[in-house]
Amino acid sequence: MPLVVCPTPIGNLEDVTLRVLRELGEADLVLCEDTRRTRTLLDRHGVRAKLLSYHRHNEAQRVQEVLPRLEAGERIALASDAGLPALNDPGARLIAATVGRGLEVIVLPGPSAVETALVASGLVGDRYAFAGYLPRQARALSRFWKETAAWEGPVVAFESPRRLPTSLASLAAESPDRRVAVCRELTKRFEEVVRGPAREVAERFREAPKGEVTLVIGPAPDDGAGADEEASFAAVAELVAAGVPRRRAADLVAKLTGVRRNRLYRSSL
Repeated sequence: MPLVVCPTPIGNLEDVTLRVLRELGEADLVLCEDTRRTRTLLDRHGVRAKLLSYHRHNEAQRVQEVLPRLEAGERIALASDAGLPALNDPGARLIAATVGRGLEVIVLPGPSAVETALVASGLVGDRYAFAGYLPRQARALSRFWKETAAWEGPVVAFESPRRLPTSLASLAAESPDRRVAVCRELTKRFEEVVRGPAREVAERFREAPKGEVTLVIGPAPDDGAGADEEASFAAVAELVAAGVPRRRAADLVAKLTGVRRNRLYRSSL
């Protein structure tokens, strides 16, 4: 029997799917981060299930316990406190081990703070990147802003409410006009989405807010300093023709002109 990965609501308990409720109810065992939180969800919808804790501190032990049961034909469901297991939540180790044994893994669709925040931000495009939690150290955070500035799509990241003011101040100092959205308490009673340039949003959150926070950060705006794209494209082409590796050529011209590296690289293909 398979391991069934079940996403659970990120806030509002009504956001669970009918299929997830059925799988949780039919499973021989439900693995979950906090049995009390999962029990609250199941009681809300009248579902009975046998629960067993599965979190970061006992994950290795639980994998060893559960794999024989999967191989014996039991149907086991995996749930986290909120959202899809294995995405910044426990579960990746069990899923990898199950796949490694040649056993079936079924992943159900459902709630996700990443996609919900991305759409709510108004910054969604053809692509995006998920960065997990933001770096904690000031230098690492500054490097992160620089690294992602040239990306064409938005970056979605988690941040603790306690560190949010510091992180936003860092972004505002690095790129004050860069668009950002702070998505707080998504799908809950006090849901809030604050959008704007980094300098304004940082001012809005000078004090730590309450609740869970998901950030969506747009690319850094072009400053227009020498950003003649046609000339920049031509410069990259000349460097490539002279034997400079394509990525290196795009990186050099991007630093000199302000045109995004990805645009320069693609122009040379």
